[in-house]
Amino acid sequence: MKHWPPGVLFRPELDWMLLPVARSWDGTPARDDEIVKVGLTFESEAKHLLVDVVAPFHGDPPPPGPPGSTPRLWEHEVVELMLLGDDQRYLEIELAPGGHYLVLELHGARNILREGMALTSYEATIDREARSWRGRARVPIRWLPEGLGRVNAFAIHGAGEARRYLCWRAPGGEQPDFHQLEAFGSLDDLMVVSGAWR
Repeated sequence: MKHWPPGVLFRPELDWMLLPVARSWDGTPARDDEIVKVGLTFESEAKHLLVDVVAPFHGDPPPPGPPGSTPRLWEHEVVELMLLGDDQRYLEIELAPGGHYLVLELHGARNILREGMALTSYEATIDREARSWRGRARVPIRWLPEGLGRVNAFAIHGAGEARRYLCWRAPGGEQPDFHQLEAFGSLDDLMVVSGAWR
């Protein structure tokens, strides 16, 4: 199994690991107009993990308050990345189209150690004509959990009974629960592409 960071053959800012968020939480395929792409790479200086998002824009109401770190962001239109290391330690990064984000450090499912951590930077742009949005977060490498080897990505949008819960690796179960750590996929399963992909 790969562990983060990847080996010397992985070229920072040139090679990307991609997670297509293309299934519902129960494993059924997502609609074409819902599919999200999450890309991971390093800055050349290897001080930050870059997390890029290319996603449909569904127009859900944004959170109250200005862009930046925002509590309870999972209640809104959001893309989430979870990075799992040894001893069930993981980092949860939530990114929204309006520039809001939330970063949490956890140890065991839903057991929050730290929250509201400030990203080095997060930029998001919405193309309302194309009904899409793009985001880029710079995550300090020191935040990554020791022994990082598993990952999952999610996207949430809609309201009420129409709320949709999408994922890269489907957790299954009786209701959406993205904190089923055993359902996360290995870094070995990620597609690696070179050059521009967004």
